[in-house]
Amino acid sequence: MFANFLYFIIALLIYVTYQPSKEIQFGWSEAFSLFLLKAFLFTFFSRLQFRRIIEKSSSDPPSELDHRFQSALSRLSAAAIAVYALDIYGLNLPSFFFDTPIFSMAPTLLALGFVLLFIGYLSIIWAFAGRVHNRIYGSDADGESYVISNVMFSIPVLFPWLLLSGVSDILFALPFETPKHILSTTGGEIAYFIFFLMGISLVGPVMIQKFWRCRPLAPGFFRQRIEALCERTGLRYADILNWPIFGGKMITAGVMGLVRRFRYILVTPALLHFLDPEEVDAVIAHEIGHVKKKHLLFYLLFFIGYLLLSYATFDLVAYLMVYAQPAYRLLSRAGVNYATVTSILFSLFMIAIFLIYFRYIFGFFMRNFERQADVYVYAVMDNAKPLISTLFKIAQTSGQPLDKPNWHHFSLKGRIDYLKKCETDRRWISIQDRKIRKSMVVYLTGILAVGFVGYHLNYGQAGKRIGTHFLEKVLEEEIQKSPENPKIYAMLGDLYYAADRYEKATQAYEKAISLMSDDPGVLNNLAWLYATCPEKALRNPQRAVLLAQQALSIEPSPHVWDTLAESLFVSGEVDFAVSAGKQALNLTRDNRKYYEDQLNKFIAAKEIKVH
Repeated sequence: MFANFLYFIIALLIYVTYQPSKEIQFGWSEAFSLFLLKAFLFTFFSRLQFRRIIEKSSSDPPSELDHRFQSALSRLSAAAIAVYALDIYGLNLPSFFFDTPIFSMAPTLLALGFVLLFIGYLSIIWAFAGRVHNRIYGSDADGESYVISNVMFSIPVLFPWLLLSGVSDILFALPFETPKHILSTTGGEIAYFIFFLMGISLVGPVMIQKFWRCRPLAPGFFRQRIEALCERTGLRYADILNWPIFGGKMITAGVMGLVRRFRYILVTPALLHFLDPEEVDAVIAHEIGHVKKKHLLFYLLFFIGYLLLSYATFDLVAYLMVYAQPAYRLLSRAGVNYATVTSILFSLFMIAIFLIYFRYIFGFFMRNFERQADVYVYAVMDNAKPLISTLFKIAQTSGQPLDKPNWHHFSLKGRIDYLKKCETDRRWISIQDRKIRKSMVVYLTGILAVGFVGYHLNYGQAGKRIGTHFLEKVLEEEIQKSPENPKIYAMLGDLYYAADRYEKATQAYEKAISLMSDDPGVLNNLAWLYATCPEKALRNPQRAVLLAQQALSIEPSPHVWDTLAESLFVSGEVDFAVSAGKQALNLTRDNRKYYEDQLNKFIAAKEIKVH
């Protein structure tokens, strides 16, 4: 069930990392025909998978059927991701819509459309799985209810992205420059993300409980009992809700909300129907444990940690892409466009980082938080026997094996065994608490280290040196592909100049000029370098004047006049430098202070020369 969250976010990552290719392999009619064929094959294959399970349902034991069913769901969900990726990267379907005015103005709408396409693929799986689910687990819900329950449960994971991206589209559409400037910076993006994440964490439960069609639990015995337990433990909440997930047939409960005003306790009808009052108390004690142990706040911290990890590794991923040339060449031979290859590899890197972080790091803490919430029952009750019996009932009613683990919970058997250890020796409760505290210290140390590295990679000198090295490698490889392209040499010259590697900068600029002698930007940059180079041995004032004059004949802009003035000044032509400086000042509208200072410098030199 929670795996659906991962699938949805992976699909979103596949879309947002897509970069359209200039060369599209298929026309619209071809792409649409292939899309329909692929969708038909996926539907046929999905139906076949579950049909085979139904054929085995009369002979195989329940545990084997459960294994077959869950394996089929996992395989087909992975296939849905692959098919969806083929739509994006193989058929380039988004590229057919990018130029549509409404999608150009609001890209989130197009992204939402493709997320709905992925939901469509999963819905195909769920439609065939529903019948099998009923046969294996004895549920009386129809296939449509199974599909709707899966969709309704999973979609809220997309709410933060939808609001974040949607509001961003609105801000960029408004005629105000300040919000656009803020969101265009790395720091602004991070602050905006954290602000929204905090806001969603606070008020999101209100939207989610409405989306899940929860209703206040009716007054009566169980509501009074839950209220009394919450009052006894000091837990404050907004409401206790009836949670109709999967038709209310699952024995489960939940709690969501960081603050009392937006905190909800969720209980399913099956929980109230199948469990004894003491068992209901044990389950609610478990949920209270999540709040008391600050697990919901820690989950928010883990999402912020993922933001830091993504921020820190983004440049590293880009650098690794430089060394992926063998993959580029291999895929290029298969007819895949270079931009498509880059998008695919970048997407794979980001998905790998996401899966490792959430599946293993976040999953580790989820499992241990669940165990800590289990043992919190001892803070409320004399023993854990009601919770142990509840876990046995969950196994009996769900048809799942006791020893079946998953990434977010320990197996039912593992949870029962740990509670039994606590029954004989309560020190295991404090052992679990210490394990989490130590793990949090390790996590926070690691994530702070990642943030430190990320900061220095983006803003520190080490990051600049690494960035220069990789950009140099990229440009050199581009030169090997296009040795007669002057723009690549010009970019290489800019890179060397910014890195204070002046000799290499002059060589790159000279090469660019030899290939294209009428580029005013390159002419101006080389003139300025020859006039002002800190390495005086590389200065060439006379050539600087010639280059600046040539650039000026093509583009008589203020900064080119300023370059000519500086070149004349260092050549000793002070009178002409003053004239050129005046021209630069007269033409400029921005940064007048700089041009005034330059002109004053030339005038002062002229006066000294006169005296």
